[in-house]
Amino acid sequence: MIDMSEEKKGFFGRLRDGLTKTRDNIVHGIDSVFSGFSSIDEDFYEELEEILIMGDIGVGATEEILTKLRQQVKENHIKEPEACREYLIANIKEQMQVGETAYDFEKEQSVVLLIGVNGVGKTTTVGKLAGQLKGQGRKVLIAAADTFRAAAGEQLSAWAARAGVDLIGGTEGADPASVIYDAVNAAKARKADVLLCDTAGRLHNKKNLMEELKKIDRIIEREFPNAHRENLIVLDGTTGQNALQQAREFAEVSQVTGIILTKLDGTAKGGIAVAVQSELQVPVKYIGVGESIEDLQKFDAEQFVDALFNVPETEKAAEE
Repeated sequence: MIDMSEEKKGFFGRLRDGLTKTRDNIVHGIDSVFSGFSSIDEDFYEELEEILIMGDIGVGATEEILTKLRQQVKENHIKEPEACREYLIANIKEQMQVGETAYDFEKEQSVVLLIGVNGVGKTTTVGKLAGQLKGQGRKVLIAAADTFRAAAGEQLSAWAARAGVDLIGGTEGADPASVIYDAVNAAKARKADVLLCDTAGRLHNKKNLMEELKKIDRIIEREFPNAHRENLIVLDGTTGQNALQQAREFAEVSQVTGIILTKLDGTAKGGIAVAVQSELQVPVKYIGVGESIEDLQKFDAEQFVDALFNVPETEKAAEE
């Protein structure tokens, strides 16, 4: 049996290692501001603002984080810049809280659409999620509705076999909406708990994509009206602000309920996790820091920010 505490500890270590470049990009700059200023003045706040924005945390999130910091400095009569560090970390965590209902779809009969451009790790993420949900004792079915990319069906078929779950569709050139129709009816007939749908990732022709997603939406509404709906956008963490732009465009054509950030290991742009949640008001629900099934995990704001700021695990254990 897998020791979940060991697995989580292992993931925290991999996350901390994976965020090294982001830490170099953001945290070292923040620490140099704290140590470089002898008093808290406008220049101090401006330096912090520049580092956060340059670190892909985004203008909106940075403004909220610093507005609250100013208020805390005033209320608590803080004079030393170094004394702000804990408040800053707490404010970043607050920006990233996922919410209590974020994973309700795991417990209910659900249809989960994964959307996003090609190359972000969408198909792989479907496979990893299928494996994790199956491991939780859920009956999972996968719909291979990305019928435009030649390798998508084969790739998903391999993941389905690895996870030990059934796959519907996967034929190149088939109508994606008809794949979803078949999959929804198969999910009902087989009493599946979760239907995971891989969709095509094209943004260059937004009108077609919009129509396709609307059609898929109508089919699910008509055929499976009582299912819990989840639309998760998969974003490549290495693309920084481009990921945010993709998320905005998909949010125009689909009601996005959550974000999955992949490839956070080895990128300097991990701050995008804060920006995308703040800008879209949609929670980051999963993050990926590697290739194996265990390297996709539910997002934990405390864990992420502690890993980013390199909070030692002994310090974390003392807090807990």
